Amino acid sequence: MNPGIIAFIIILVVAVLILISNIKVVPQANAYVIERFGVYYKTWRQGIHWKVPFIDRISRKVSLKEQVVDFPPQSVITRDNVSMQIDTVVYFEITDPKLYTYGVERPIMAIETLCATTLRNIIGELELDNTLTSRDKINGRIREILDEATDAWGIKVKRVELKNILPPREIQVAMEKQMKAERERRARILDAEGEKTSQILVAEGHKEAAILRADAVKETKIREAQGEAAAILAVQRAYADSLRMLNQASPTDRVIALKSLETFSKVADGRATKIIIPSEIQSMASLTTSLKELVVEGEIDKSEAKAPASSSSNFMPQSPIMAQPAPGQTQPYNAQEQLRAKAQQAFQNNAPRN
Repeated sequence: MNPGIIAFIIILVVAVLILISNIKVVPQANAYVIERFGVYYKTWRQGIHWKVPFIDRISRKVSLKEQVVDFPPQSVITRDNVSMQIDTVVYFEITDPKLYTYGVERPIMAIETLCATTLRNIIGELELDNTLTSRDKINGRIREILDEATDAWGIKVKRVELKNILPPREIQVAMEKQMKAERERRARILDAEGEKTSQILVAEGHKEAAILRADAVKETKIREAQGEAAAILAVQRAYADSLRMLNQASPTDRVIALKSLETFSKVADGRATKIIIPSEIQSMASLTTSLKELVVEGEIDKSEAKAPASSSSNFMPQSPIMAQPAPGQTQPYNAQEQLRAKAQQAFQNNAPRN
């Protein structure tokens, strides 16, 4: 084969290989910084690009994804002179590949150094307790300072987090004792509040029970009083009805005298030492007594009837209640006659008058 043809084929193959090698594909979320003759030319985004051989050069391949950098612990001193170790985590993304490439040498190291100095300045203004309880505040201030400083580097700081805060061992022991004492105090307070609540509930229960018992006693007495009042009212109504029926019946004097005698017998059965007897009942009582003496002492009067009147008069007591003979009547000769006269006189006195 002709040597010229062979050389042409070789040159053609080399040219094709060079052209193929200068076709570049930029992946998603990436960017290429291109220089031409050592000067920034353009930034390639995702897609197919062709680089001029021996003229253009890819200066840096930049990832546009959000990146996370965990920095090692930094020694800081608080306002109350407590030394501790704090490590931070920074979340950032590259917004301008050109500034990221030409703005700062080794940007990650620059961010780390800036984060450490900013952290020392912020912690130096706080005491230990505030440092432990103000993480959000510290994170916000560090992010603001870093974001402002890294704008010139084409970097956007998204978040800054304090990963660990490690005080000295002595401080940790003291904090553990303080936490234990605080928890014991809270436990005692909770126990006291529970005991207080329990006593209040028990007292309220006793109070409600006493109120219910008092209400029950009150209701019982009210109902008993109402029952007694109803009973008295019923008795009085019955008595009034009986009196009304008695008045409507128009009883005679003999019926009234008989009822009076029955009432007197009921009164005499009691325990009273003194009895006040109306005049009407006295006359009836005298009649009853005379009849009793007439019947009960009849045998004695028979024996006394055989004796002469002079001798029997010697044994008769001179009582002021003996019946005196009426004008025109003869003197009775013995006690039997006196009793008969006394009963007849009482009967005449109690006889109904027409």
